[in-house]
Amino acid sequence: MLKLLCFLPALGLAATAALGQPTAPSVPATDTYFGVKVTDPYRNLENLTDPAVQTWMKTQAAYARQTLDAIPGRQGLIDKMKEFDARKASVVGRNVFVADNDRYFYLKARPQDEQPKLYYRDGYQGSEKLLFDPEAFVPGKVYTINEFAPAYDGNKVSFSLSEKGSEIGQELILEVKAQKLYPERLNRSWGGIQWLPDNQSFTYTPLNSTDEKDPAARLNTQAYLHRLGTPQSQDQPVFSARLYPKLQIKPAEYPYAGIDRDTKLAYGLLYTVDRYLYVYYAPAVALTKPNIPWQPLFKPEQEVTNFVTDEQYIYFTTSKNTPREKIMRMPAARPNVATAEVLVPESPNEAINDNELKTTKDGLYFVRTRNGVEAKLYFVARGSKTVQEIKLPQPVGTLSLQNKNAQSPDLWINAVGWITDRTRYRYSAAARQFTPEPLSSEAQYPEFADLTVEEVMVPSHDGVQVPLSLIYRKGMPRNGSAPALMVGYGAYSKSTGPFFYPPYLLWTQQGGVLAVPHVRGGGELGEEWHKAGHKTTKPNTWKDLIACADYLVKQQYTGLGKIAINGGSAGGILIGRAMTERPDLFAAAIPEVGCLNAVRMENSPNGPANVPEFGTVQKEDECKALLEMDAYHHLVPGTKYPATLVTAGMNDPRVIAWQPAKFAARLQASTSSGKPVLLFTDYEAGHGIGDSKQKQFETMADLLAFGLWQTGHSGFQPNKIAVK
Repeated sequence: MLKLLCFLPALGLAATAALGQPTAPSVPATDTYFGVKVTDPYRNLENLTDPAVQTWMKTQAAYARQTLDAIPGRQGLIDKMKEFDARKASVVGRNVFVADNDRYFYLKARPQDEQPKLYYRDGYQGSEKLLFDPEAFVPGKVYTINEFAPAYDGNKVSFSLSEKGSEIGQELILEVKAQKLYPERLNRSWGGIQWLPDNQSFTYTPLNSTDEKDPAARLNTQAYLHRLGTPQSQDQPVFSARLYPKLQIKPAEYPYAGIDRDTKLAYGLLYTVDRYLYVYYAPAVALTKPNIPWQPLFKPEQEVTNFVTDEQYIYFTTSKNTPREKIMRMPAARPNVATAEVLVPESPNEAINDNELKTTKDGLYFVRTRNGVEAKLYFVARGSKTVQEIKLPQPVGTLSLQNKNAQSPDLWINAVGWITDRTRYRYSAAARQFTPEPLSSEAQYPEFADLTVEEVMVPSHDGVQVPLSLIYRKGMPRNGSAPALMVGYGAYSKSTGPFFYPPYLLWTQQGGVLAVPHVRGGGELGEEWHKAGHKTTKPNTWKDLIACADYLVKQQYTGLGKIAINGGSAGGILIGRAMTERPDLFAAAIPEVGCLNAVRMENSPNGPANVPEFGTVQKEDECKALLEMDAYHHLVPGTKYPATLVTAGMNDPRVIAWQPAKFAARLQASTSSGKPVLLFTDYEAGHGIGDSKQKQFETMADLLAFGLWQTGHSGFQPNKIAVK
C-alpha cells in the first residue's frame, strides 16, 4: 500500500475530512488544434515522476482510501463477496484448451487462492493436477498468469507472468509430465505466443521495454521465432516493418506471425484496435527462412473481422455492406476475397458474434445474438450451405464456443445469463445432444432466487431504439425510490452481454436496480451499432446512456438523485461525458481507470494503437471528435457535478494514470455541489487485470458502497458527516 499511509494515523471519516484534500499543482499549457486554442490547466500532471505530482496523487489516494473505508456497510459487502467465493472453485474465464491428446488445460481459483493457478487433466475423466502455482513461484513476490498456450500435442505449455498489474513480464515454458521448466525465460512478454505445428517452436511479439510508461515500448515491434531450449538472444525476427519495408507497416501496428496447420499457410497479422483485419500469407515452410514472400490476404477496406480454417477453406466474417455481418469462404489453395462466396447471409434481426466462429470435422459453428442479450447457436455442415439452428439446452444470454481442432468432432459451449451461472456443455453433432461437462464446482445462490430480468428498448435523443437490461427484485416498488446502478462501456464493438457476477448483484440485494444500457459504440446490434458510436459519431454513446437514465426516472424505476453510473477503461468516455453533459441527472459517477482526456491519448504509450477507434489529432474532423469526447475539457467551473470516485492504476499499461488524475484535479477545482470527488490511485495495480481476489472484492465494495452512500441508502450513510 502507499508509503504515505504509514505516516497517517488510522483516522475516522471526520478527522480525515478535516485534513482536506490538497489542491493539485497547476502548470497550464495551451494547444492549438486546427485554429482552436485549448488551455490545459493540469498538463504538468502528465509527468508522473515529478515529486509534486507524486505527493499530490499519494495524498489524494490516502484521503480516498480513508473515506471509502469509513463508509458503513462497505465491510459487510466484502464479507458477503467472500461468502459467495467460498461456495465454489471456479475456472477463470472461458479459456479451456483441449490439446490433440485430449489433455485439458485451464486456470482455476479455489476459495483459498488469491491468484488463479494452472491445472491440467488427461481427458475429462482424468484427475485434476496442479501444473503451476504463481503464488509459490518466488517467495515474497506475487505473480499473475496473464495467459497460457499449450502446444498442439499437449506435452508442453507456455505461459506469461507479470507483477502488480503491469501485464508485461516473462514467458516460461513447462514440460507437462515432468513439470520441469525449460531454461529460457523470454522477457518483455506481451500478447501471448503462437505454437508452430512442430511443437518445438513458437512465434511471439515482445515489447521493446518492460516500462509500461515508455512511449517507445510499443512502437516498431517485431514478431520473433523462438526454438525451445535456446536463449532469447538467438531468436530471429520473422515479420516487421524493419524486415519488410515495402509492406508499409505503421509504427503503432503490432506484427504477429504464425502457421496454420490446416491450410499449411503462414500468416502475418498487423494488430491495432481496428476491427478490420490486415493479414498477409505465405507458404508455411517460408516462415523459418529469410525473405518470406508475403502476399495480402485481408485488407481493412474489406472489413473482415475474423477468420477460421479447415483443410479446404478459409472462412471469414465481414461487415462489408452487411452491418450485422455475413460469413464467406474461399479455397485455401487460392485465397482471394474478391471471388469468395457467401456461406451465411446477413440476418435481418440478429448480429453474428464474430469472436465465436469454430470449425470441427463436422462443419462450421457460429453464434448470433439479438440485441446483444439473446444468443443462438448455428451450424453449417461440411459439404453443405444450409444453415441449421441448434437448440440450446437452456435460454442463453451470452454463448461462447471452444473446439479441439478442425479434425475432431469435439465442441464445447459456455452458457451464461444475468442471473444464471456459467454452465459448460459438450456437444455431439452425431447425437445432436448436449452433455454437461463442468470444470468448476457447482454453487447455489438462493439470494438471487427472487430476481427478475427485464429487457426493454428506449428511444435515444435521435429516436434510435437502445436496448436496456434491468435486473431487480420482484416486487420492487416503482415509485422512484430505488437506487439505480447503470453499468456501461460502448467501444471497440464489444458487447456488454449478460454476465453472472454475484458482487454486482449485491446492488439488487440493497433494494436497487442494476441497469445495463447497450449504448452505441458496442457491438450488440452489429457493426453498424459500433460505427454509430465511433470517432465523429461518439456522442451517441453517452447520449444513449442519458436517454436510458431519463427513461428509468420517467418510468419510476428510480428517481433524480438516485442514479450512480459506472464504466471502466474506454467506458470512461461514456461516464465522463454523461456526467459533464447532464450533471443534474446523476447522484454519483464512478469512472474506473478511465479514458477521460481523450485529446491527449496519443501522447500516452497505448494511445497510437487506439487511433482506429477514437481518432487522431492529425485530422481535423477526428481531432474535433476527440475534443468532443474529452470529459476533462468539458468541465465548467461553478457547475454542480455529482459525487465522483475516480480510480487509476500506477502500473496501468492501457490507460496511463495521468488521464484519471487530470480529470479528478480539474473536477475538484470546478464543482460547486459540495459533493465528494475522490481520486484513488492504486500503486500496486494496473488496469485491473491480474488483481488479487481480495483486491477485486475491495474494488467492487468501493464502487457499491460509494454509489449506495451517494444515492441515499440508509445503511451506507456516515454519521452526519459530509465530506467536501
